[in-house]
Amino acid sequence: MPANLPPGLPIVPEGDLPSSKLPARSPVRSPAEGGTVDAIPAGTPFEMSPEDFEEAVSDALQLIPPKAASAMDNVAIFIEDDYTPQPGEDPETVLLGLYEGVPLTERDSWWEAGSLPDRITIFRQPILDICTTREEVIDEVAITVVHEIAHHFGIDDDRLHELGWG
Repeated sequence: MPANLPPGLPIVPEGDLPSSKLPARSPVRSPAEGGTVDAIPAGTPFEMSPEDFEEAVSDALQLIPPKAASAMDNVAIFIEDDYTPQPGEDPETVLLGLYEGVPLTERDSWWEAGSLPDRITIFRQPILDICTTREEVIDEVAITVVHEIAHHFGIDDDRLHELGWG
């Protein structure tokens, strides 16, 4: 996907493999164990350009098994900077991703008549706020993308938490 697309445009995976391979992860050792900690201090958001974040989302989409990807129907994936709580929601609501649409398990024969695509939105800043390294960002993006795609397939939050994708 071209890196110059602004956030909010649909992401269309290209090719068969992620555009960049994830580097091998080495365990983080404390200085007392003879290692160094190169992560940023807790509470400081990790900085990543919008282009790099889009690449991480695109890479996460490439990790979806081909059978699952081919079963996805009429869904678009977007990136936005942050989630704005809706009226009646707790103003402190923080979301990493959001699925909006009609899950495949709830569609009937009339659904396709003029229905807009389902929408999966990945929120950049909340993900960067909880991560301290690029590898953590990529991992969190992958988990969030899988979580939201699972909603498209009709899997609810309780079941996702049971499966470890909460």
